Amino acid sequence: MKKKEVAILALEIAKSMASITTSSTHSCHLKSVFLGERSRIHVTSAPITRIGFLKKTVECKESRIGKKPIEVPPNVTITLEGQNLKVKGPLGELSRTYPREVKLEREESGIIKVSKAMETRRANQMHGLFRTLTDNMVVGVSKGFEKRLQLIGVGYRAMLEGKDLVLNLGFSHPIRMAIPDGIQVKVEENTRIAVSGYDKCSIGEFAATVRKWRPPEPYKGKGVKYADEIVRRKEGKAGKKK
Repeated sequence: MKKKEVAILALEIAKSMASITTSSTHSCHLKSVFLGERSRIHVTSAPITRIGFLKKTVECKESRIGKKPIEVPPNVTITLEGQNLKVKGPLGELSRTYPREVKLEREESGIIKVSKAMETRRANQMHGLFRTLTDNMVVGVSKGFEKRLQLIGVGYRAMLEGKDLVLNLGFSHPIRMAIPDGIQVKVEENTRIAVSGYDKCSIGEFAATVRKWRPPEPYKGKGVKYADEIVRRKEGKAGKKK
């Protein structure tokens, strides 16, 4: 290709590029370097506008447990003062202070609703938790809760001596546990323990402390277990083959 032809081609390309920026639809003739022939190309352009981003507030979904209302029986008295709640019933009285992420509302029909005071991750975590704790308070002072334990093993026994629970679990000495206030303990057939009361947290803590002394082992199932607990058993070592 001669120098003159190269200069003409460069001039045509410069003109076509200038026309693209000034109009929406343009046609230009470009000379192919390799084929040596002209082709007609239509280029469509649009004016550049400012691009904006839409801000959308994303609201977190409410907890399925947290949004359920709590029904209050007629024999239960509720006192709500700010973030402090007191529940009194035939079995006892309970109180709790709620964090600022959760708010309580009491309707005229007597139903209690627990809702989030703000849209944060901690508020989402507290919503369902404190709704469950509130429901446990109402059910506890009206109906109560019960946790049952069972002792499995040769010589494993339980008995009551005054306000103490005495356990024989294979140690060199008996285990004596003081029964907290607000909890009733019954022993049936020396191997079954029933823990009852109106505070579900205290009942679960005391029952877990009893079980902790001798958790059930997986080979023979010996130990202290909950009545509805399923212990996964393991197969012992096989004997030597002759």
